[in-house]
Amino acid sequence: MGLHGWRLASLIGAALVGGYVLATAVGFFLGKLLPLPLSEATLISHLTGFVFYAGAILWVFALRQPGKAWLYLGLASVLFSVIGLTLRG
Repeated sequence: MGLHGWRLASLIGAALVGGYVLATAVGFFLGKLLPLPLSEATLISHLTGFVFYAGAILWVFALRQPGKAWLYLGLASVLFSVIGLTLRG
């Protein structure tokens, strides 16, 4: 079972789009969580998001299963977003 066709396109989509959504959700979550002034918390959280983005891209291609990658990235993104929304009103 090689990586070609729709399977490869789905992995690339999961890595790029799903990883970006996860990085944004983590940035949002950390921005609310960090006990710093708003400007510093925003800067640190978005810079940390880049680490999550790179990690998500590597993880998706190590997993090599598009369905699971989309599912796990989606669940993690929703989890971080919901928790971020509940923090500090």
